[in-house]
Amino acid sequence: METFYLILVGVLFLLAISDLVVGVSNDAVNFLNSAVGSKVASFKVIIIVAALGVLVGTVFSSGMMEVARKGIFHPQMFYFSEIMLIFLAVMTTDIIMLDTFNTFALPTSTTVSIVFELLGAAVGMASIKLMATPEAMASFKQYLFEHHLIENINQTINLGSFINSAKALAIISGILFSVAMAFIVGAAVQYVARLIFSFNYKKRMRWFGGLWGGLAFTAITYFIVIKGAKSAAFMSADVKLWMQTHTMQIMVYSFILWTVFLQLLNWLFKVNILKTIVLVGTFSLALAFAGNDLVNFIGVPIAGYNAYEVFAHTAGANPNTLPMLALGGKVATPISFLLLAGLVMVLTLAFSKKAKSVIKTSVDLSRQDAGDERFKSTTISKTLVRSSINFSKGLKRIVPAKLSIAINRQFEPYSDEVEGQEDAPAFDLIRASVTLVVASLLIALGTSLTLPLSTTYVTFMVAMGASLSDKAWDRESAVYRISGVFSVIGGWFLTAFVAFTAAFIVVYLFYYGGDIAILGLLLLIAYLVYRSHKVHNKRVKENEQVGEDVYGVTKENVSERFLALVAGNLKKVIREYRHTIDGLETEDVKKLKKTKKAIDEMAVRTKYVKDHINVVIERLDEMSIDSGSFLVQAMDYMREMIHSISFLTGPALEHVDNNHKPLIPEQIEELRHLSEHMETVLKITLESIIKEDYSTQNELLAEQAKALRHIEVNRKNQIQRIKKKLVGTRNSILFLNLLDESKNLLLQAVNLFKAQRDFVNNSK
Repeated sequence: METFYLILVGVLFLLAISDLVVGVSNDAVNFLNSAVGSKVASFKVIIIVAALGVLVGTVFSSGMMEVARKGIFHPQMFYFSEIMLIFLAVMTTDIIMLDTFNTFALPTSTTVSIVFELLGAAVGMASIKLMATPEAMASFKQYLFEHHLIENINQTINLGSFINSAKALAIISGILFSVAMAFIVGAAVQYVARLIFSFNYKKRMRWFGGLWGGLAFTAITYFIVIKGAKSAAFMSADVKLWMQTHTMQIMVYSFILWTVFLQLLNWLFKVNILKTIVLVGTFSLALAFAGNDLVNFIGVPIAGYNAYEVFAHTAGANPNTLPMLALGGKVATPISFLLLAGLVMVLTLAFSKKAKSVIKTSVDLSRQDAGDERFKSTTISKTLVRSSINFSKGLKRIVPAKLSIAINRQFEPYSDEVEGQEDAPAFDLIRASVTLVVASLLIALGTSLTLPLSTTYVTFMVAMGASLSDKAWDRESAVYRISGVFSVIGGWFLTAFVAFTAAFIVVYLFYYGGDIAILGLLLLIAYLVYRSHKVHNKRVKENEQVGEDVYGVTKENVSERFLALVAGNLKKVIREYRHTIDGLETEDVKKLKKTKKAIDEMAVRTKYVKDHINVVIERLDEMSIDSGSFLVQAMDYMREMIHSISFLTGPALEHVDNNHKPLIPEQIEELRHLSEHMETVLKITLESIIKEDYSTQNELLAEQAKALRHIEVNRKNQIQRIKKKLVGTRNSILFLNLLDESKNLLLQAVNLFKAQRDFVNNSK
């Protein structure tokens, strides 16, 4: 039996490593967002700075480990075998949840997930104990009475007896409060900072940069020295007491020292104070992440290890009756565990592709300029933007005109810093420094109170608040950004509900399913993580290819790239049109679904290029207006062709998938002939575009005319079949739709031929 639980402890630590990987992939956005978004340095330098912060922060985590052990439930109310199942359920649930969020590039809270998983698993196990037989309950009450956990043996035991409700509520309320507080403080500080420095901040930074840097570095010092060291395992009690009693003096001296030091560095050696703040802030926030969030990944396995130590050192102990009184006290966390966890975090930071995807979501929502918006507008976002516009109009009537003009001048964009850069920063260094410093201070406050605040919530909401007051959410992007923020916050609440429910169910599964259920879920986790890794890599590769269609364009290669895009799409249209007819004939649902998926992918890629056509045109300084017009026109015709093939394949798939009556042989034969005409037209168009030889126009028009006549004959044949009642309503709707979309496809193919001809001729 002891061997079995030793294996469980090993499984917990293996799960901890996996949890560290998926957790850090999610939480990297917390401390990398500002540095990556402002492009303060190369990604490699940013990772090195963050890695150092993580390694230092791991030794500050010891005090936070108590939360996993006794912060959510009373461990003394459970036996050893029960508490091991609780911890195992929490870890398995956590990995699946975090990996799912990472796959879809949505930042969520590892703190919220672990808190609600502990709560769900504990409630699940408590409910199992409360359903025990009268004899088992009597024995349990006897144990509680003997250890002074209840006042009398007849006392009623309920769910509240197992849960540390006061601490759990304090943690949950702290997390929710931090969301609002982070947004408000971030917005306020950013507004003041922008009023002082404006977007053209370089001149003012030369004279006031020392003061700004002094404030920022003092805040970071307060976090690292005063708050961070409070829970560090290596700090003696005397040193901690001295720092607490001399906090104000340390802060005053720090401000004076940092202000003078940074100002001299700027004047004498031209050191960029803002870059220094952002890099040091990244270090401190990474330290905060490790100090505050490490408990989310290894707190539960270490608690399981502590429980096993109690079991192993109790001679003749029965795991089903051994109480976990020892976990209610203070247990030191080995430094070796912390450092090993820090090493796994650093390696994940360096190599995780999912981390980069999650960072991109946060940076896109806070970037200064408009662009591709991932989230769609919603009724709520539209209402909020409309209300804010009306409020702003009302405010303008009250605020004096001169004051309003002066304030607006401070928020006027200044693009000299990024002008001419292809890969411009999403926001400037002023905003990056505000986000880092404010987030560090708020997280430091939570850590000092041993409340596992969500670093994800805090840093994300500070970044969003700063974006709002910095006027990054203008009328071009506000509805989309607000929708994105609500989507992320909605995901957070979903995290809490799903984490609680899943952990509750998994505890029941483990308790009643035993070893088979445990092994089965572990295998399922391995499969899900592997599958999500493949899905994510595929999505990243597709996004890179799509982005290259736009951002890889220059005035030298525009014809070549556009030619490749059009030719590639035409080849796919030819192939998928044929596959659609084949799928209809054989009633092959699988083939039609594959065809529909290929068309949808083509549509997404083409839509992206069309939506970003302004980026292409802006980069073509020497291109004539006529050529630009033909390029836009060709893009429109290409999209219309894809719409037609999509509207053709979709109904075909729906017809077959719903098991409606198949097309009759005469209809299939007509579609076969039509497919031959279609291929001829599309192949002439394709070959002409590839060879840039448009002398085939007369041949193309002649083939198009044949195909259109064929469509007209087919339509008349179908009308005769309808009158003779040879076909049903659904058959008629499908067949006539196929003819209509085929006609549109033929017309747009010729239009594309002409637009591409004019574009190439004008470009030359």
